[in-house]
Amino acid sequence: MCDRVKQFREEREKLNDIILSKENVNIKRFFGIDSAVYRPGALDEKTKELLGLVGSLVLRCDDCISYHCIRAKELNTTDQEFEEVMSIGMVVGGSITIPHLRRAFRLWEEMK
Repeated sequence: MCDRVKQFREEREKLNDIILSKENVNIKRFFGIDSAVYRPGALDEKTKELLGLVGSLVLRCDDCISYHCIRAKELNTTDQEFEEVMSIGMVVGGSITIPHLRRAFRLWEEMK
């Protein structure tokens, strides 16, 4: 596991623990829904992660992009699949996604 992935996971887990330690039922429900929609169903888990990656690129959320890149790699996404997914996100999101695309490709390369 590369240092960037390790650091990302540690920070994400720490911050999620802070949020989920609160007694806010709506936040906890949202987190639960977020986890549930990525479980296998009519679509397999890998397809759902790749859809999440496209959405995250379009919305330009670097944390979300990193999360879905990591999960996609864990689910054995090939370089060719990753590149196609990123090209879809860029076409949908436009040129403003290019800085996020750069960082996603950097992370992808570091995870090899």
